Amino acid sequence: MCGSLNCTFLFSNSGHDFPCRIFRDTLFRYLTLLQLIPRAPGRTSTTALKEKLEERGFYIDTRSLQRDLRDRLSLHFPLICDDSQKPYRWYFDRDFHCHLPALDVPSALTLVLAEEYLSGLLPPVVVGQLSPHFSDARRLLDDLSTNGLSQWARKVRAIPNGKALIPAELEETTWQTVAQALLEQKAIEVMYLSRTTEIEKKMTLHPQGIVSRHSVTYMLAQVDGFDDLRQFALHRVKHAAMSDVPWQVKEDFDIDAYIQGGAFGYRQGTDDVTLEAEIAHPVAWLLQETPLAKTQTIEPLTNSEAYHLTARVPNDQQTLWWLMGMGANVKVIEPISWREALKANAEQVLAHYNDEI
Repeated sequence: MCGSLNCTFLFSNSGHDFPCRIFRDTLFRYLTLLQLIPRAPGRTSTTALKEKLEERGFYIDTRSLQRDLRDRLSLHFPLICDDSQKPYRWYFDRDFHCHLPALDVPSALTLVLAEEYLSGLLPPVVVGQLSPHFSDARRLLDDLSTNGLSQWARKVRAIPNGKALIPAELEETTWQTVAQALLEQKAIEVMYLSRTTEIEKKMTLHPQGIVSRHSVTYMLAQVDGFDDLRQFALHRVKHAAMSDVPWQVKEDFDIDAYIQGGAFGYRQGTDDVTLEAEIAHPVAWLLQETPLAKTQTIEPLTNSEAYHLTARVPNDQQTLWWLMGMGANVKVIEPISWREALKANAEQVLAHYNDEI
């Protein structure tokens, strides 16, 4: 029965006994509303909140929504109203966080590993969005002074495979603006530093996706008035703000197809190629556990300690660079073009070291 629940938070000072159905619907609306409000420095307007509530099946007039925010939720949560412009915008104090259900020990360890791993891949501002959850995990583990996890900080690590560069720094307001524009399908005005010309240029962009690759996060967007999709490194966006220009949709855009088409792999051909190579035992062991491709075979060579590798791989420079990194542990047989490229690279490297110092 509804009477067994504590209704003080939701209906204090209301002066009415609400039926269970109304209580349930209002409760779910409040919970949904709390999930829609960002932490600082994010902001969201009353109009945007009303639209998002309607998308989730909650229909409420603007005045009632304002009462929910001002007279109910803000009394019990660190909810702040930015009234510097209209429509007013709402946000939580950046240190506010809550979670249900309570965090358990395995989940806390998972979060600690995730924090270490993501810190080497994503910009600090992006990882920072999850900082309250990471803090909860560390706090829980720190409090476990009576069990084997009391020294967890000395026992948990996440390291990258290969040399990882430090992620490029990204302005927090830039990330907030780009993320909001992408989710709400809105255009943005930016000042972008071109790597080619080394000049900042003002432009209107229509975000279509975000891709994090190695140490750089890219926004996939169309420049206003153009149909082609371009990549913009977010750390080179020096200023970003919402635009009044209507968002320009790219019909039939599929981010997975875009990536698989070689947009980030410096693809040299549209079709995949069959890689054949002789590989040393350590490489064979590595690829048996973590395959180079879904379709690969590794067979021992007769009267040899080497193995024969056959794999269907993308025709891109990224795979070629991986082969170069294997050095003498891999001898490419096919494709011929890759074999010749590896030979030429080896000759150039040898020539460097044959120079007298």
